[in-house]
Amino acid sequence: MSTESSKEPKSVYDFTLKDGKGNDVDLGTYKGKVLLIVNVASKCGMTNSNYVELNQLYHKYKHKGLEILAFPSNQFGDEEPGTNDQILDFVCTRFKSEFPIFDKIEVNGDNSAPLYKFLKSGKWGIFGDDIQWNFAKFLVDKDGQVVDRYYPTTSPLSIERDICKLLGVE
Repeated sequence: MSTESSKEPKSVYDFTLKDGKGNDVDLGTYKGKVLLIVNVASKCGMTNSNYVELNQLYHKYKHKGLEILAFPSNQFGDEEPGTNDQILDFVCTRFKSEFPIFDKIEVNGDNSAPLYKFLKSGKWGIFGDDIQWNFAKFLVDKDGQVVDRYYPTTSPLSIERDICKLLGVE
């Protein structure tokens, strides 16, 4: 859910969404951090590798200003059929993930979450607007602007250099 406003959002910080427990989260609380925003699924063939690598990145860079925001979506092959409680249990038990898991959303179509409409509004060339599958990734700078978008098949560790540039670390 997006904050109701008559103005167009200028950054990801202009959104308020529900976390996996139903609490409002103002993305403005992440100002000054580099964000990796990912649509996730528990039953996808890419689940294990993505969660393992996302955890590695998070543990390595969370204290340097990286936040990973995970948004479950069931839009691709019914690969995220569970409730929010089931999703949180799966992610926290199986992968020991510590990054925020948000409310299950739609990332494509008429009911696409406003945040995802904003993320997809960039000029992405061959990507087009639609999210192709689970684990599409958006890299957001410290000012809340999308600076890159990665295919679902892109390994999280392969974008470590891009994250480091935004964090200002080697």
